[in-house]
Formats: sequence, C-alpha cells, structure tokens
Amino acid sequence: MGSEAVVHVLLISFPGQGHVNPLLRLGKRLASKGLLVTFSTPESIGKQMRKASNITDEPAPVGEGFIRFEFFEDGWDEDEPRRQDLDQYLPQLELVGKEIFPEMIRRNAEQGRPISCLINNPFIPWVSDVAESVGLPSAMLWVQSCACFAAYYHYYHGLVPFPSETEPFIDIQLPCMPLLKYDEVPSFLYPTTPYPFLRRAILGQYRNLDKPFCILMDTFQELEHDIIEYMSKFCPIKTVGPLFKNPTAQNANVRGDFMKADDCIEWLDSKPPQSVVYISFGSVVYLTQAQVDEIAHGILNSGVSFLWVMKPPHKDAGYELLVLPEGFLEKAGDRGRVVQWSPQEQVLAHPSVACFVTHCGWNSTMESLTSGMPVVAFPQWGDQVTDAVYLVDVFKTGVRMCRGEAENKVITRDEVQRCLLEATVGTKAEEMKQNALKWKAVADAAVAEGGSSDRNIQAFVDEVRKRSMALTIRSTTNGVEDFANKSATNGLADLVELKDNNGNANLVVS
Repeated sequence: MGSEAVVHVLLISFPGQGHVNPLLRLGKRLASKGLLVTFSTPESIGKQMRKASNITDEPAPVGEGFIRFEFFEDGWDEDEPRRQDLDQYLPQLELVGKEIFPEMIRRNAEQGRPISCLINNPFIPWVSDVAESVGLPSAMLWVQSCACFAAYYHYYHGLVPFPSETEPFIDIQLPCMPLLKYDEVPSFLYPTTPYPFLRRAILGQYRNLDKPFCILMDTFQELEHDIIEYMSKFCPIKTVGPLFKNPTAQNANVRGDFMKADDCIEWLDSKPPQSVVYISFGSVVYLTQAQVDEIAHGILNSGVSFLWVMKPPHKDAGYELLVLPEGFLEKAGDRGRVVQWSPQEQVLAHPSVACFVTHCGWNSTMESLTSGMPVVAFPQWGDQVTDAVYLVDVFKTGVRMCRGEAENKVITRDEVQRCLLEATVGTKAEEMKQNALKWKAVADAAVAEGGSSDRNIQAFVDEVRKRSMALTIRSTTNGVEDFANKSATNGLADLVELKDNNGNANLVVS
C-alpha cells in the first residue's frame, strides 16, 4: 500500500445475529478495497463470536486492507434478563454508546489510526449523533429490503394510509410496489402488533435519516430496480449487496456466528443432487410445539430427505425447549439430520439441496435467491411477511406455506407435505429453480468487478477517502486538538512492522 493514506472506518453493530452478519460482511468488502476496518458490538456478543468464529485480537488481513475487533462493555451483567427487552436495552446501549465511542475514537487517533467514518445498522440511530458530535461523517447499512425501507419511510412520514385501529384491513399501495394486503406490510406497523418496541426501534432510524451521508443497502439494483430508483429521490441510497457473496472470498475465517455450526456438509455430500430439503427459521423465530409436530409429520409423510436447524432458545427468552415427536428420528433414519446451527451459505450452495423452508428474513431471502435456491415461504413477523410476497409473487422463486404469526393458526402436516412436494418435484419446482438460477446469475454480476454493487462500494470508499483527506477533528471535551489528518500521511506499512521467526517482515496493525 506504500505511502497511500490509510482510511479507518468504525462499524458499530446492534448485537443481533441478523445485524452483525451483514455489517461484518460489509466490513470485509471495505477492507478488501484497502481500508482499515474496526468492528464493534457489545462484549457479551464478542465473547460468543470469539468462541464460535475463532476471532482474535489481532487484525486480520482482508484483500488490501485489514479488519480488527474492538468490543465494548454495555454496562450490564452477561446474564442480565433485561437484555431481552428492547424497550429497556436500547436506551441502555445508547447511554453507554454515547460515552464509549467518543472515547474509542479519541484513543484510536492517539494510537496513530484516526477514524474517518462511522457506520451503523438499524436499531442504534444514535451512532450518527456520536459521529456528528466529534465532527465525523456517518453512513448506515440498511439490513432489510428496499421495499421494507420504503414501507417504513411512508409510514413514518404519513404519506399513504396504513392499517389503523379504525381501519385494520385496508390494502396498502406504495409507489413502485405490488399492492400489499393488511398482513403483508412489515407487521411491526400493524396497530395490534405484539412488538411495538420493534416499531419504535426501527422508526428511530427515520428520525435521524438526514444525518448519514449515505444509506448503504444489502440488496442489489437489478433485484429492486424501480423502488430503489424511486426512494433514491428522498435518500442517498447505494446498493452494495448481496454482501454475503464476497467475490474476493478473502479471509473467509473472519465470521460473525454466535454459535459454532454443526458439521453437516459431509452428510449432504452423501445425498443425490437436489434431494434434500433444508429447513431453518433463523436466529430469533420460535415456533409453537404444535407447529413443530406438524412440520415433522409433514416431512415424514412427504418422504423427502431433510436437514433441519433447530436452534435452542436463549435461556432468558422465556421459550420452552422444542422437542421432536417421539420416534421421529428413528423413522427418518439416514434420510434426515437435525442440527442446532448450520453453515447456511455452504448448505444453500450445495448441489444436494433442493429447496429451503425459510422464515423469509432478509439475510436468508438474499442468500436463497443468490444461491439459486427455491423456497417454501414460512414468514412469521416483521419484514418476513413482506419478503414472502416478493419471493412468491415478484421473484417467483417460492411457494407460500403460511401468511405469518398474525394468522394465528397451526399449518397442518398435509399442507406442509403439499408445499414440500410442490417445491421439489414437477413443473412448478422446475420453474422456480430456473427463476432462482436467473437471480443468482444477476447477483453474481452485481458483485463482480465493475458490477452495480461493486461500483457502489468503490464509490463509497472513494467518498470516504475524499472526506478523510479533508478531515480535521477538533475535540473540545478531551483536550486533544487537531489529531485527525495523520491518516493522510500514515500508510498501513508505517504503523507497525513485526518480523516472524524466519525474519520475514509481517505487517501488523497494532
């Protein structure tokens, strides 16, 4: 990298698996373009990530740059049950974060690696306040679809009618989007949602939407073209997805899993092509025991081979441990495998897998579409119900098994069996597979060199570099005057050089 300026970006993540993954993937993409990236989230999660993903305190080389981790204490004990209540936990995070991050920024500057930009994901919009308070630019990574971003935007600004207590069953027509039924908009916007705290958490970002200079989105231009073009009139949107497809594939070891994945690839290797149904409902959806029983019987009755991820609930979540029906595993024999967590990206790319029974969270939606994998849509709440509409009706890669938690009904084994067979055998299954493969090809092109997402990442990096060159931070609170522009003169190579046992020089960012 010679004497070229090293630009240092700080990524701050809400401590949820579906938030950490895309932000860390973004971090790897930015590092691969030559930036120094520091990733931060609470230590309670950092501990799990170190254990599950072999993360160390040493900066990891990624492409032309580096990624490092600086976790922080959020002020609560690890087993504090209030963490499960976002109405209590989010204010605590904000309180602590607004103290910790200015200090972290100051410390990094003193250590010769001044930070040039902050990037956060939704639920922690105060990060842009921190950036503003120390004179730094900030960006936000939106981790859902642009369609959902548009729905929240129109709701927040009161631009179109949404279901209300007086009119609960109205259809919603948003610009450049299909007509959505009352139970197809992100369910947190519904008047009787049991998760009003999630509505508050997400809409908090819209109060601060004028502060980030860029809204990065884990989607791609070709997938949601019309709504992206429309929303770009109101916000500076750059599509950078699918982030999980890193074309450079550098340092695949830097992962953000909270649980170590079970080894199931060898088992998949033993199965015929397109013969296995993969079932996973993500990191936060929990079903009722009755629903698990019906899914289990539906699987057995369909005769398909299956890989089923059953993640145990968090000990403070108040959920009972779900169990499989008696004799289920014996009846399934080698046709089935049940694991606690899986290497989902590898599973979806595996030739033995025929379809994905999914809760339709955006990470899983992007991963299925861009791995060329048809889906059985089993949404529960939030953006999942909207993503399911797109998968089934717009992208045409899925069959719908349910409408969501609000439907308040157990999907029967007969329905489960029907959907599994529809998605794996016959004309409809073949059509869905061909559509999924088309989206895979388009996604591959978007992230390849010169593709729409690659160009947007490069434009973002260039913008951060430009702002970094012009940057001088003056701090009135900690007495450190004018400590920023070191980045214009310090190349990574100037920071630290260590020699290994053979006397070869190793570049290490301290």
